[in-house]
Amino acid sequence: MAENTKHVSYADAGVDTAEGARAVDAIKVAVATTNRPEVIGGLGGFGSCFSAAALKDMEDPILVSGTDGVGTKLAIAQLLDRHETVGEDLVAMCVDDIVPMGAEPLFFLDYVAIGKLRAEHVAKIVGGIAEGCRKSGCALVGGEMAEHPGVMAADDYDLAGFVVGVVDRPKLLGPELVREGDVILGLPSSGIHSNGYSLVRKVAIEGRSVEELETPLVELGGESLADAVMRPTKIYAGQLLAALRAGAPVHAMAHITGGGITENLDRAMPEGLDALVYRGGEDGPAWDVPPVISYMIREAGLTTEEAYRTFNMGVGMSVICAPEDAERVRELLAEQGLESFVMGEVVPGTGKVVYDDER
Repeated sequence: MAENTKHVSYADAGVDTAEGARAVDAIKVAVATTNRPEVIGGLGGFGSCFSAAALKDMEDPILVSGTDGVGTKLAIAQLLDRHETVGEDLVAMCVDDIVPMGAEPLFFLDYVAIGKLRAEHVAKIVGGIAEGCRKSGCALVGGEMAEHPGVMAADDYDLAGFVVGVVDRPKLLGPELVREGDVILGLPSSGIHSNGYSLVRKVAIEGRSVEELETPLVELGGESLADAVMRPTKIYAGQLLAALRAGAPVHAMAHITGGGITENLDRAMPEGLDALVYRGGEDGPAWDVPPVISYMIREAGLTTEEAYRTFNMGVGMSVICAPEDAERVRELLAEQGLESFVMGEVVPGTGKVVYDDER
């Protein structure tokens, strides 16, 4: 057998471990800004350590976990070369999925899969993740940067996030607490957030140049499509938890994400009760729908039913409480900087979302 004299290094195969080390160095400062007292050690270990000592003061601590991604919005970020805020989207999708149970996000981990690792590029992405963690009060304790040459294009990347939180069982929120007559409050969204982007890309992004996407549009109140679609997802967790700690008597919450109001608000309903949403017929809902969402609905020619199953329609989170507590809850939310509006009520039914203009 002939001797094989060929030498192929890991770098020759497309993976630059030195650049990976530089990337870790580039994100250390951002990660450190998210530390909580419970964090033990820093980046570089095989695992991340977090003290559970604070849980000893709880009657029955329940760990609540969640995982999610950003999805098609990343393809638009890559087209526009805007990577600073997609990390906030990632954190929002995770932490605001566990806060409806009353859970406080404790720590967060991320997974970055990328075609060609560049330290400066990854630093922008992870910087956004760190910003999201700071806003939600959880620690970014670790993660993974995986370079995938030959599997992903050099500039392509994907994100996944993982969060662990805790709630004391006596303070657990959910459908079990919801009663007939409860008031449904809506918290305004910052825009499209991170759902419906496959449709957004198809009807508003494809076929347009970057210059066109960055041109201000009258339909968007003078904002460009690029700015409107890349606005980061609003993170509610930190402010909501502060309102709960201040005594806000909340029964349940619903994070309005993929599937819109129709397929998320029902997750806060028990059997035998419906969420009746005041959609308002021809005049539209009793709250403001962001111009970018109205624009996408027109461009796609969506029916009202389709729109409410695709976009958040201006509601990023719903909060459910007893009618006699509604004003107090709204006051406590306002003290934390969260505007709210009455968007519906709980009525007898079968655990679904129904609309006033369909009854």
